[in-house]
Amino acid sequence: MNDFKDFFYLGKVIKLHGYEGKLSIYLDTNKPNDYINLDLVHMNIGGSLVPYFIEELSLLNNKAVVRFMDIDTIDKAEELVNKEFYLPMSMLPKLSGNKFYYHEVPGMLVVDENFGEIGAISKVLEYPNTAVLQVFYENKEVLIPISDEIIKKVDRGESKIFVNSPEGLLDIYINDI
Repeated sequence: MNDFKDFFYLGKVIKLHGYEGKLSIYLDTNKPNDYINLDLVHMNIGGSLVPYFIEELSLLNNKAVVRFMDIDTIDKAEELVNKEFYLPMSMLPKLSGNKFYYHEVPGMLVVDENFGEIGAISKVLEYPNTAVLQVFYENKEVLIPISDEIIKKVDRGESKIFVNSPEGLLDIYINDI
């Protein structure tokens, strides 16, 4: 079985496209053009990542039409509908500045401009309208929204994220009110 931690989720097969085994896929990215020249993806088949080679790929916004090698009938293509596909982490475009991938920040130290060191990021929690950094300060959970207004600097070299928490946010978690 392949280890999913070495891969990132790229998208999902949505539906059949035509009658020749082509498929419509959704690319879960802000930059679908970064993936126009893919040679293969790893499809989640029964909990294992199976490589599928791409013969043809054409983009339409965040959707694409793909033809996989050896998938040349509707029956073969239909087996892939609703399957998720992944790429190796090494293919993830590098981010710079204050942008980061959620998987790269656990363990980084969060430092608030006014409060000082809060603690290391435990994980990123994703909610419908926002994502938050989960940090523990003296065994108390602190949730810090991920936004450009709050995240002031990401220092990958020092493994620190500098924030300016909205007034009162840390009091809710840290001080017994």
